[in-house]
Amino acid sequence: MQTPVIPKGTRDFNPQEMAKRNYIFDTIRNVFYLYGFRQIETPSMENLTTLMGKYGEEGDKLLFKILNSGDFMSEVNQEDIATRNLPRLTNQMCEKGLRYDLTVPFARYVVQHRNEITFPFRRFQIQPVWRADRPQKGRYREFFQCDADIVGSDSLLNELELLQIIDKVFSRFKIRVSIKINNRKILMGIAEIIGEADKITDITVAIDKLDKIGLENVNAELSSKGISKEAISKLQPIILLSGSNEDKIQTLKEILKDSETGLKGVEEIETILSKTSLTPLRNELELNLTLARGLNYYTGAILEVKALDVQIGSITGGGRYDSLTGVFGLQGVSGVGISFGADRIFDVLNQLNLYPENCTQQTQILFVNFGETEENYILPIITELRNEGISAEIYPEAAKLKKQFSYANDNQIPFVAIAGENEIQESKITLKNMVTGNQISVDKLSINTHIFN
Repeated sequence: MQTPVIPKGTRDFNPQEMAKRNYIFDTIRNVFYLYGFRQIETPSMENLTTLMGKYGEEGDKLLFKILNSGDFMSEVNQEDIATRNLPRLTNQMCEKGLRYDLTVPFARYVVQHRNEITFPFRRFQIQPVWRADRPQKGRYREFFQCDADIVGSDSLLNELELLQIIDKVFSRFKIRVSIKINNRKILMGIAEIIGEADKITDITVAIDKLDKIGLENVNAELSSKGISKEAISKLQPIILLSGSNEDKIQTLKEILKDSETGLKGVEEIETILSKTSLTPLRNELELNLTLARGLNYYTGAILEVKALDVQIGSITGGGRYDSLTGVFGLQGVSGVGISFGADRIFDVLNQLNLYPENCTQQTQILFVNFGETEENYILPIITELRNEGISAEIYPEAAKLKKQFSYANDNQIPFVAIAGENEIQESKITLKNMVTGNQISVDKLSINTHIFN
């Protein structure tokens, strides 16, 4: 019989791995709470009318579509089948899709529940998303995102707090990161001054790939999109701009002096950077003009985080979106948010071995089982330990002692409690430390003090 397998781009997680993942989720969740965010959840699937057209042409291609229930071919046009018109066929056979991210469903949530929400609304979500991408190292088809968003406020203090959240989360993980920041208005201004304002999407999609494909390939892609050689030439010194954040800002003010939109973006970045100087970040914050983030809905500041000690893609990203709820009929609700990639953070922590020592430890003490008499003696003790918050197990059957000890070692249980005839007569427990090998006889009511010493 063939061994079952899971789809490419997905993963199983064993108990030890789940303990590590829960450490990641709990750390991020606790920081979100620290900054006043409240948790919501949205469905795994959304109507395609909600999802399509929000991520750009490339993003739309990566949406997993769900076939309609029942006879999904009943409404299909036979001519479209004959001509293999896939977009039209998909529209006829599929009404729903798996969510691509948590931001667009959140925008839908805000519009649908606007009469129940007090603005500004600070929400977070920790849920899986799906993308029909080509699986590779650090890139999965199913993965978790941990999002925090603030909607209903134009204040740049929100960007500051999101930067602080990023800094605090990675400081708690002990991961050294570089936080990159840019502004879509600056990119729009650049497109204006090189004479290609109508090509802003093509420009941002291309230069966002600079780290991945190199300058030569970026220029080739720009050319393939119909951007003139003169415009590409003008773009080179801008996207390769170096120096301190202050130096870049002064240079941009001169470059973008004839672009009102571009100067507005520079002003916003300058304000954010000045605010961070009042509460300095532990990690580097860099103004990076090649950061574009391909998602079409960003309108202001954009953020991206890279780990410094591991070769992997971005592990956090985000930005401001002033018009996302507008496509659902609610105008004038500005939003800004960030998204932690839990699966990539999981991979980084694994590679750097940065998990806390007891992160994967679940059961603290295992009681050996010699038979019914011993079970009856042990069960009240286990109940008392659990009432005190100590995770305890009893081996479910009277097996050989070696087998029970092996079970404790395999599951990284630090203590084993032994209660035989002698211990029962004396109201004692023999407590064995599985790490040191030492064992002592203790009163059955004082086991907890020895576990925590």
